[in-house]
Amino acid sequence: MPQPALSLSLQFSRDDLARAHRARLPRHRVARWIRAALQAPGEITVRIVGADDARALNRDFRGKDYATNVLTFDYSHSPQVHADLVLCADVVEAEARAQSRPLEAHYAHLLIHGTLHAQGHDHERDDEAQRMETRESELMQSLGFADPYSD
Repeated sequence: MPQPALSLSLQFSRDDLARAHRARLPRHRVARWIRAALQAPGEITVRIVGADDARALNRDFRGKDYATNVLTFDYSHSPQVHADLVLCADVVEAEARAQSRPLEAHYAHLLIHGTLHAQGHDHERDDEAQRMETRESELMQSLGFADPYSD
């Protein structure tokens, strides 16, 4: 089954983040991970930021005063997905280390997670969380990564 078309913009908010993370986030891999989760054509911007920017965005848009791993700003789901995915490099690195997971795998998981959110998936209720986690696990394994929810 062909994957939906994707227009991708990959951005780094600072030069030091680009130097530190570009090798693990080459555009073709980021596109592959996002396409795996897309169910419709998409225009998606991925922006890698530091903790200060992530905290400000989380505070301003979600009312939570801390840096989080991924923020999804979804603008439309149909007929085309339009979204911004903002990933905090500092938090992603710390979580990958704490979970003993490869950094690339954690980025892939969070990009899939954010892409699912961009299409209206959620995990506020237990049944929604179970469906979303199952889909994330399936997609990660189809891409050759370990199940992010296994111990």
